[in-house]
Amino acid sequence: MAFYPYLNFGGNCREAFARYHEIVGGDLQMMGFSDVPEGEDVPPGMDGMVANAALVMADGDMIMGSDDPGDTFTPAKGMYVNCTVDDVAEADRIFEALADGGSIEMAIDEVFWSPRFGICVDRFGTPWMVNTAPSDG
Repeated sequence: MAFYPYLNFGGNCREAFARYHEIVGGDLQMMGFSDVPEGEDVPPGMDGMVANAALVMADGDMIMGSDDPGDTFTPAKGMYVNCTVDDVAEADRIFEALADGGSIEMAIDEVFWSPRFGICVDRFGTPWMVNTAPSDG
C-alpha cells in the first residue's frame, strides 16, 4: 500500500510543479486539460490548466496534483506534505527553497526527534514539513 499527496492549485499547478522539480529533482510528468482526448468533458476555460501532474522520485515516492477546475479553490489546510531527507544540509536547502516567497511557521532547527525539522507554507499555498531522518548512531 502507498499513500501519495495530491495537491490542488488555483491555476498555477504548472508553475508549482516546475518549482518542486527544481528543488527536489525527480521525473516531472504533466498532462494539461488540452491533452484530454476529444469527446471527454473538459471544464470551460481550462485549456491552459494542468489535469494531472506527478513528480516521481527514484524510490517511487511521488507528489501528484492538478489545477482545480472549480471557482471555489482554497489552499490546503489541516495537513502538511512531509519531506524527509537523510542530510541536514539538504534539509536546510530544501526548506529555504520551499519557504522562498512563502511563510515560515517554524524555523528549521534541531528538535528532540530530529537533527532538523521545520514548517513552512510555500508561495503556492502548500504547507510543508521538512524533516531529517535521525542517524542510527
